Amino acid sequence: MNVFFDTNVVLDVLVKREPFYADSAALWTLAERGSIRGQVSAVSFTNVYYIVRRLRNARVARKTLALLRDVFTPVACDAQVLDQALDSDFADFEDAVQFFSAVRGGAACIVTRNPRHFPGKPLPAITPAEFRAGLALE
Repeated sequence: MNVFFDTNVVLDVLVKREPFYADSAALWTLAERGSIRGQVSAVSFTNVYYIVRRLRNARVARKTLALLRDVFTPVACDAQVLDQALDSDFADFEDAVQFFSAVRGGAACIVTRNPRHFPGKPLPAITPAEFRAGLALE
C-alpha cells in the first residue's frame, strides 16, 4: 500500500514533536520495515532541510535527508503537479502540492495532522492515529 506522508508527520518524527511523535513514529517504522510504501513529495526534502538546519545545523540536516531518502520514495514535483496545485481551490499552496503529489504517486491515503486541509477525494486524508486504528483500510 502506498501511503503519502505530509511533511508535518515526517517532522514530528525527526524533531520528536510531542504529543505527535508516537503515532507518527509508528507509521515511519511501518515504512522503514516495508510494511507500507512510504512516499513524500520531493518538496518535503527542501522543507525538512530548512527546518532541521535551523534547529540543529547543516551537517545534521544532510544526514537527516539521507535517512529520509532511505525510508521514503520521493514523488516528483513537476509542472503537472504545480499546475494542478495552482489551478486548485486549496487555501494553502503547499497543501495543494502535497495533495497532487500524493495523487501522482498513486497513494491510497495522505497521512497528515491536518486532514481538514485536504478534500478527501479522490484519496482520504487521515491522521497518524487514524491510520494506526485501521481507518486507512476502510
